[in-house]
Amino acid sequence: MRLSRYFLPVLKENPAEAQIVSHRLMLRAGMIKQAQAGIYSWLPLGHKVLRNIEKIVNEEQVRAGHIPMLMPTLQSADLWRESGRYDDYGEEMLRITDRHGRDMLYGPTNEELITDIFRSHVSSYKDLPLTLYHIQWKFRDEIRPRFGVMRGREFLMKDGYNFDVTKEDALHAYNRHLVSYLRTYERMGLQAIPMRADGGPIGGDYTHEFLVLAETGESEVFYDSEITDLKFGDRDIDYDDVAQCQAVLEEFTSRYARTDETHDQALFDKVPEARRRTARGIEVGQIFYFGTKYSEALGATVQTADGKQVPVHMGSHGIGVSRLLGAIIEASHDDKGIIWPEGVTPFHCGIVNLKQGDEDADGACEELYASLTALGLEPLYDDRNERAGGKFATMDLIGLPWRITVGPRGLRNGVVELTSRRTGESEELPPEQAVAKVAAIYGKTA
Repeated sequence: MRLSRYFLPVLKENPAEAQIVSHRLMLRAGMIKQAQAGIYSWLPLGHKVLRNIEKIVNEEQVRAGHIPMLMPTLQSADLWRESGRYDDYGEEMLRITDRHGRDMLYGPTNEELITDIFRSHVSSYKDLPLTLYHIQWKFRDEIRPRFGVMRGREFLMKDGYNFDVTKEDALHAYNRHLVSYLRTYERMGLQAIPMRADGGPIGGDYTHEFLVLAETGESEVFYDSEITDLKFGDRDIDYDDVAQCQAVLEEFTSRYARTDETHDQALFDKVPEARRRTARGIEVGQIFYFGTKYSEALGATVQTADGKQVPVHMGSHGIGVSRLLGAIIEASHDDKGIIWPEGVTPFHCGIVNLKQGDEDADGACEELYASLTALGLEPLYDDRNERAGGKFATMDLIGLPWRITVGPRGLRNGVVELTSRRTGESEELPPEQAVAKVAAIYGKTA
């Protein structure tokens, strides 16, 4: 993409309404614009990152054997009355009456709707196990929406739902989700720690939240520092292997890690004092096992091998897709702007032309742009007739991981400058070597 043809409304000043880093930088980098309190338009740059995060979530869900679908944003109130949650959920639920006087709601979650789909089409144990998921917009009418996309009223969420014959099978689904989430977050450059949490309005005694440590986190968290040394990495996990998934769960949850809602000081005191940590955390996902809570209320049963009708065991599993943008920025930024991890960056690298209109500089930039594009990479070429300082400031603000700087002086020596946004380190390379290095970082062959 050529910046002269792109819509990137960056701001030079810090917006007065932004209280935390991610909100401030998303507004300044032209990623979002507030439509009303807690509701945002996603501008092109923000939309690209949102779709990159969604793509990773989808890939890891499919890898784990989960099946994508799509449910509507509006739901019938009748289903929620059937489960008993319509009156219990509280004022966060946006209740609507249509022109025919029917009670509806803008879905904050989908346990009722997915259970209704299941009971309409599945009747035998032979069709299980089954996990269905979708990525869809949700609405929760927060009393005080704030912090940009971190606590908005409208948000994009991946929510998945497993259906199993027995509790043991459902707990394997729980473990499978934990493994897939660890892989998902690491691909985004995040360390998200699974912490024992409270079931809240969804319910269930088995639940873990995934939290990213950050000073601006809403939750107070207590943990054993050993857990921050754990990495999932590139392990080859068989998601059908019960023992493998259980071993990962035990590895990542055996050390003390809890939110303030479930904190147990007596247990925490058993952690060696040198390893006890208290911090703030940003929730980016949660997994639940809640047994037959919804299947019994809604009559979702299957026939077992011996002919009995039993309610299915269920769990739900969410990832805050839009919230993840804020969490990544909170965890990865400096005083100049955002620092995107390679896995979610909106453009793979930036190209800065120091002397727009110079024949050699223009030609070299065009060749770099064409070479990177031919390799399946997407560069952002700053071809504007602007000062070099302004171009560098824009690149630093929007946070592309790599920048190739092209100027007449370097070209006379046959080199361009390749700079890492994260470390600030630069090296001079012939243009073709710069392309090859960027390509290798993203697993491409020049």
